[in-house]
Amino acid sequence: MSDAKPVSILGICGSLRRGSYNMAALRTAIELRPPGVTVTVADIAQIPLYNEDVRAQGFPPPVETLRAQIKAADALLFACPEYNYSMSGVLKNAIDWASRPPDQPFAGKPAAIIGAAAGMAGSARAQGDLRRSMVFLDMHPLNKPEVLIGQAQTKFDTEGRLTDEVARNLIRDLMANLADWARRLSA
Repeated sequence: MSDAKPVSILGICGSLRRGSYNMAALRTAIELRPPGVTVTVADIAQIPLYNEDVRAQGFPPPVETLRAQIKAADALLFACPEYNYSMSGVLKNAIDWASRPPDQPFAGKPAAIIGAAAGMAGSARAQGDLRRSMVFLDMHPLNKPEVLIGQAQTKFDTEGRLTDEVARNLIRDLMANLADWARRLSA
């Protein structure tokens, strides 16, 4: 597929932890991306807590940057940790800020989710909540494959490399499917 249209993907990780398994999974997705695909990772660490009074004065610079990155990307890839049976507050906060009018940038974007968690379900509940938000924001979520890396502490080595071959293959397939999905939706 070397003559295929290039695809730019924006990765958004919902964990700020230095040793985050979700950021490690996002790095794996970058490593396993197909030819013709570029991935940029958004920095959501400096986004303030959402406050409508602040937004009424204009978007803070980190939010403006995120909104511009979302708008420019052909597709989005969320690395979604699970905190208390839902997506992280950090990820929800970034989505809440970026989705405010005018010109909500998520609408029409192809998107996919990967997630790693210590529990057996591998962020399944959080991914379900994120998927609901994606639908409300008019994103076009990729359905398959689901990448749910359960017992993440046993699937990554001390350098943060994903060692589980099943998970690596699922991520490889997801990246190929997301690129194809983005191309089909832009045609």
